[in-house]
Amino acid sequence: MPKCFLRTRKYLLIVAMCLSCCAMIGSAESAFFLASDSRLPRCITLPPGLARTDVSVIFEFSATWRGNYVKLVLRDRKGKKLAAVKGKVKELTPSKYYHIVTEKGITEIITLERGIEHESRELFFYVIDDPEVRKDLLDGNGR
Repeated sequence: MPKCFLRTRKYLLIVAMCLSCCAMIGSAESAFFLASDSRLPRCITLPPGLARTDVSVIFEFSATWRGNYVKLVLRDRKGKKLAAVKGKVKELTPSKYYHIVTEKGITEIITLERGIEHESRELFFYVIDDPEVRKDLLDGNGR
């Protein structure tokens, strides 16, 4: 009986440690594809011989106790991962539509919208270049 109890305790400890690690690291909460009519984020460079239409970019959002993070994953048409860039998301309390994302020291404004090229209900992300929106958000005014 005591050996069985000790073994069970050991396994419960392992499970508890795994769960606490997941809580600290966080997990992907949502993923969005870059809209086909949006430019690539500046932190992602196309491999030689590929055009914008040959690749897709996935915006994976995750939240941890240390803050919100994104991972931008570049994939080819076959789904092969070509590159991945991690970045931090600045919290924008007044804005539900725009996110300030910094990857490799490059700041981008991202918005999530319903995709116009698909008839599904999926959300896609767009990289925003509008100087007025960019100035308002970076100055802390929100939208």
